Order: sequence, then C-alpha cells, then structure tokens
Amino acid sequence: MVERVTLHIVDGDSARRAQLARLAFAAGHHAEIYANAEELLAHAPSGGLILAQDEPVGEGVARLLAAMMRAGHWLPVIAIADTPETTAVVRAIKAGALDYLSMPTQIAPLNAAVECAAREADTFRAQRARAAEARQRISRLSLREREVLDRLAEGCSNKAIARDLEISPRTVEIHRMKMMGKLGARHAAEAVRLRIEAAGLDSVAA
Repeated sequence: MVERVTLHIVDGDSARRAQLARLAFAAGHHAEIYANAEELLAHAPSGGLILAQDEPVGEGVARLLAAMMRAGHWLPVIAIADTPETTAVVRAIKAGALDYLSMPTQIAPLNAAVECAAREADTFRAQRARAAEARQRISRLSLREREVLDRLAEGCSNKAIARDLEISPRTVEIHRMKMMGKLGARHAAEAVRLRIEAAGLDSVAA
C-alpha cells in the first residue's frame, strides 16, 4: 500500500487542478493546489511531492525547478502534460524532475509514480546535500586556487597547469597545497570528486 503523501499540485488551469486534487484524495493522499511557481514558493512547503503541469510544454517544469533552486528550496517533482513530448521529457528530467506523466486519470498510475518518486527522492536529496557541501567548500578558494582545481579536474599535470596559467610549477604546488587544505581533501582524487559534485549542482540549476 502506498504511503499517504502531500501532493502539491501546480497548474494554471483551475479545472485540471481540481481534477488532480480529486484524484489525489481518492488515492488516499492529501492535496494542496497552486496556480503557479510563485504561489508555491510563497508558501514554501517543507514536505511532500510536487505534481507540476509542464506549461509551456518543455519549459514550465524546467522554470519551476530553476526557481526552486534560486530560492534554495527543493521537493521531488513529477512533471505532467496532456501529451508528453520526448524533447520536453528529456529537458524536464535533466532539470531535475523525477518523472514525467501523461495527465493521470486513474489511481494506479498516480500511486505508482508517487511511490517511485518517493524512493528516488531520498537518493536525490543525499546527492544534493553532497553537492551543496562541495560547492560551499569550493567557495573558500581563491581565483588562482580554483583555476588550479579546474585544470586538475581535467587531468592536467602540475607542469601543464604551470604552462597554461603562465606560472612556475613550484607556484602551482603552493596553490595546490593551499587548495587541498581549504577543501579538506586528503589527496587529488578527493579534490576532483568535490569539483565534480559541485558541478553536478550547477547542472541541476541550469
């Protein structure tokens, strides 16, 4: 049996909002409705799952997720459209949506999507937490230390970094040592992992 979840329904069409809310209650969930992303973020729910109409198709959910990221607020999102288009599905998933459904009219498909999204959300939250921590650590770096880290992540040697930045290899070593200390990284691979994790958060916000 699917656990009861609060479903936050974001849809500019009042008839569709009401239809989804009725289906949510019939499926044993609680529903809250919002006309747009601004209304959702004004209330900033701390739990549950978002069902968002992808309107305009291919753009609506990506904009919602970007707005949530700017506000520092995240809940798992399931995108919805009357007729999902492949390009729209790909864009929404890349933006961070956990699923993309045709407008549900039956309890079973809705509950299947909610159950799956709830499972994936825990993993996604953990990934985002690691990414946010990595970004916070990297923000401590000076510009030159960040340049050394970026090139280290590209697989460059100290000599190659020195040539690229027009500094001496010894100076690269000094920047690299300071960078590792600020990141709390024990070795280069750990510093590179932090850089990749922080970049992953950027891709979600894009």
